[in-house]
Amino acid sequence: MSNGDIFVGEVIGTAILILFGAGVCAAVTLRYSKARAAGWVVIAFGWGFGVLAGAYTAAPLSGGHLNPAVTLGIAVDTGEWGKVWVYLLGQMIGAMIGAVLCYLTYFAQFQANVSRTGTTQGTADEPVPTLGIFSTIPEIRHPVANLVTEIIATVGLVLPILAFGLTEGLGESGTLVLIVSLLVVGIGLSLGGPTGYAINPARDLGPRIVHTFLPIPNKGTSDWSYAWIPVAGPLIGGVLAGLVYNAAF
Repeated sequence: MSNGDIFVGEVIGTAILILFGAGVCAAVTLRYSKARAAGWVVIAFGWGFGVLAGAYTAAPLSGGHLNPAVTLGIAVDTGEWGKVWVYLLGQMIGAMIGAVLCYLTYFAQFQANVSRTGTTQGTADEPVPTLGIFSTIPEIRHPVANLVTEIIATVGLVLPILAFGLTEGLGESGTLVLIVSLLVVGIGLSLGGPTGYAINPARDLGPRIVHTFLPIPNKGTSDWSYAWIPVAGPLIGGVLAGLVYNAAF
């Protein structure tokens, strides 16, 4: 694969991933969305389908990593580091594009994110915090616990992905992408509760950057004091998964 193919594939695939993932969070979160308050199960499946669509689209060009943690885990396993920077650059740019596309899709709902008075009850509707649509927020802010959660969840993603490669023909049949998307759903349902399961530095950092600059009324904070955890945790988890895979397999 050429650097150009890898870059284009990762940009397009990651943009699709974030469009679907941030999109389902917007659908569940924003006022006047038909899916408002649909719940965590819907969010987990929305992200899984985002992986499905993005990875299938990117696979012919780049292999469909869509995640720096996956790229690092594969590099640790294979020892091939020359194209890692191309993957990471494509993933970050794609994540930011996907976040912007989500904003445009729900533009009217974001614009309606304002304090309103004069309701039938005579009370004010509070603005909806929007950071959780784009990036992760821990339920309990405990840096060490949050970091450990992200490391464990990312190992739970990357180690199986590496092991799936041992099954002959799985990638060629196209079944691998489907299995990985279901794995992401499972991680969301099982391990996503404490931190919102970033398990992907680009997935969290790219949209957080976009959230900082988007003209969303009453959008709230972008919480940069927490932003290092969903970057460092998945990167550490990806490297650990590669090391464990090399040692065990």
